[in-house]
Amino acid sequence: MTILIAGGGIGGLTLALSLHQIGIPCRIFETVPELKPLGVGINVLPHAVRELTELGLLDKLDAAGVRTRELSYYSKHGKPIWTEPRGLDAGYKWPQVSIHRGVLQQILFDTVIERLGRDSLLNSHHLADFTETSDGVSARFIDKATGQDAGTYEGALLIAADGIHSAVRAKLYPDEGAPIWNGRILWRGVTETTPFLSGRSMIMAGHESLKFVCYPISNPLPSGKVRVNWIAERYFPPDHQWRREDYNRAAKLDEFLPWFADWRFDWLDVPSLIRNCEHAYEYPLVDRDPLDRWTFGKVTLLGDAAHPMYPIGSNGASQAILDARVLTRELLAHGTTPAALAAYEAERRPATTELVKLNRRNGPEQVMQLVEERAPNGFGTVTDVLSRQELEDVANTYKRVAGFQVDALNAKPPIVPRIERRAGL
Repeated sequence: MTILIAGGGIGGLTLALSLHQIGIPCRIFETVPELKPLGVGINVLPHAVRELTELGLLDKLDAAGVRTRELSYYSKHGKPIWTEPRGLDAGYKWPQVSIHRGVLQQILFDTVIERLGRDSLLNSHHLADFTETSDGVSARFIDKATGQDAGTYEGALLIAADGIHSAVRAKLYPDEGAPIWNGRILWRGVTETTPFLSGRSMIMAGHESLKFVCYPISNPLPSGKVRVNWIAERYFPPDHQWRREDYNRAAKLDEFLPWFADWRFDWLDVPSLIRNCEHAYEYPLVDRDPLDRWTFGKVTLLGDAAHPMYPIGSNGASQAILDARVLTRELLAHGTTPAALAAYEAERRPATTELVKLNRRNGPEQVMQLVEERAPNGFGTVTDVLSRQELEDVANTYKRVAGFQVDALNAKPPIVPRIERRAGL
């Protein structure tokens, strides 16, 4: 019997491709009438790139994105704190890929249509309600734009991959309320500019209250420039009244650019990067408290519906991909049964709960905050402020929690056992 997937984002599409890989039929229901490559840049970490490689997508990722070479942390004065290699340069068997979120989603969407057929994904189908039946789950959908009924569909299981505002999660936890804002606002944009540092560098500068992140998300254009994704972030007091719940608001540069006006380093001109963007958007930094339970009979949560987290450590999309692959493995082992959902949750919920909590403590970026606290007026050499051991401990702890320590990942077998592949994979 078909598995119903609510949500055609990165997690839902990866799950559909994974289920097709092992021969389980599925159907995706997406709220929007048409998929468009919206959003800004993301990083896909080696453990998640490995899973996309298992799905035959590495060449497409390489054509559309950049293999990140290193991640570097800097003070607000542009002084180096810590640099570590990433992806293949760090010894992983798989790269880290920086890519436009919408482009990655489009790659997954196109591959789903190619392998599963166009009728495998229904647009303008927003989940309105669901009930468990003796045979599985019955899910009712509406066209959210018009409010009209879009049909009722039967499936063996229902997987909620419908994001931080999940309709399924809202039904399971009706008193949860809105996502939790931590006082920070992100302004995000993409700018065509000349390459900086190695040309494949990801950088983070500043500290907990004022931070700037950027990295290339395209190969060189004919002009020699590249598309660089950037994020400007500022913390506000808890009583500050901000526009918290509008997630697609166009940014106003004069509301945040002045805070970065003097961030001109010999390796990057931050105000110029911000001024020259085509479009910039404003996002409140939100998450939700970890849940004690994802699975209710024949229904479970996946990705941001299960564990929305701060975009710290580049882990949101990667964890959704891992969710999809672990769930697929358990469905292969247990069949389309509640037992498969329970086994999936038993592995993924504790792991992502720890990650949500670690991201709330600033994840690996806490090295920048430690430097700001100990040397707010600058430093000569970072080891005068922060020991090498402290730097390494922060980086290694995050890799352990997020599941991408080099030797451990390289030695692990594939999440989904390699079975005889179906045609087209």
